[in-house]
Amino acid sequence: MSDRTLEKLSILADAAKYDVSCSSSGSDRKNKDKGLGNASNGICHAYTEDGRCVSLLKILLTNHCIFDCAYCVSRKSNDVKRAAFTVQEVVDLTINFYRRNYIEGLFLSSGIFKNADYTMERLVLVARKLREEHNFNGYIHLKTIPGASDELLKEAGLYADRLSVNVEMPTEQSLKLLAPDKKREDMIQPMNYLKGAIIANREEKKLFKKAPQFAPAGQSTQMVIGATPESDLEVLFMASQFYKQMQLKRVYYSGYVPISNDNRLPAIGTPVPMIRENRLYQADWLMRFYGFKVNEIVSPENPHLDIDIDPKLSWALRNLQIFPVDINKADLQVIMRIPGIGVQSAKKIVSARQFSKLTWEHLKKIGIAVNRARYFITCQSKEFELKDLMPMQIKQRILSQGASKYQPNFSPQIKLF
Repeated sequence: MSDRTLEKLSILADAAKYDVSCSSSGSDRKNKDKGLGNASNGICHAYTEDGRCVSLLKILLTNHCIFDCAYCVSRKSNDVKRAAFTVQEVVDLTINFYRRNYIEGLFLSSGIFKNADYTMERLVLVARKLREEHNFNGYIHLKTIPGASDELLKEAGLYADRLSVNVEMPTEQSLKLLAPDKKREDMIQPMNYLKGAIIANREEKKLFKKAPQFAPAGQSTQMVIGATPESDLEVLFMASQFYKQMQLKRVYYSGYVPISNDNRLPAIGTPVPMIRENRLYQADWLMRFYGFKVNEIVSPENPHLDIDIDPKLSWALRNLQIFPVDINKADLQVIMRIPGIGVQSAKKIVSARQFSKLTWEHLKKIGIAVNRARYFITCQSKEFELKDLMPMQIKQRILSQGASKYQPNFSPQIKLF
């Protein structure tokens, strides 16, 4: 590898680190015709659907950009060293890294140079060359450039496992403030197109087994949080809308990293606390897998997630009237809401109790977090009393909050575009 290529790799890999939506879950592309790679394995510390850690070559095609988004390190007014790969350089890097067992897939994004279609053409060309010229069957994630034509989106979906369009800001108002050259509809339109194309492909696969795959790992998006004053309520409501209306696989939350002294942005030295990102992901998990609605997690009266305790425990403390729950009688959905019990453990509990009444020993073997769950459940063996065994700090928290429930119904005035 030449010194110039190494320099480009250093610049464009560093610029790509701000894009966090690089999970490789959901694709099962298999090796064929003795080609390279297999999308069911991997490494760039992304994760497969079953939880395995994978590695991806995560780079930008270029950090040149025609836009001047205040929150972006690659914005045109920022004084950073610029670089750009050729299409063939990205293809060669991917193949060479794969053959050395460094990676098992590619995550490719780009700054926008000239226009959306010009940039998107080159991203698609990378994927096409890998698939057709090198028979590469590893995982490929392409960033969709807002404003690109439907024809290019269609071609991208035939070569990539996952496509994503970053909405960047939680609300249209924030986008106008920090990226006035961009339009929300340019981000929503490709999402709508991809949703329709993915659904159509699923129906086609039912009729014709050999029909080509179209973005088998679906689509995702990313929001920058903390650059503007949106509450967790607004962020989670927007994410909920994307899951319902666009059928996205994932919404990613990227805490703003201060990169300039622009007066529209938080001051240098005040990054978004990592715990806020963590709490948003926990709340997102509750919405996607545990059946929680946004208004059960946050509300207009309490629009921010609790930093001290996770959202599931916070919900339980505000709804003590339904606890303790009899683990041998409660429905699956109720058991899943008990702190310390995950989705798989809840299913194991419902299955196991068909054969005998469950005791604390049974629950320990199933793998629940007994030290957390014990304050919220009863079972066949000696029961723990909620009021006697709950730690003093939790008691004090209940008293200070009045164990009040959030209002069950509200509709924030937030629109996708």
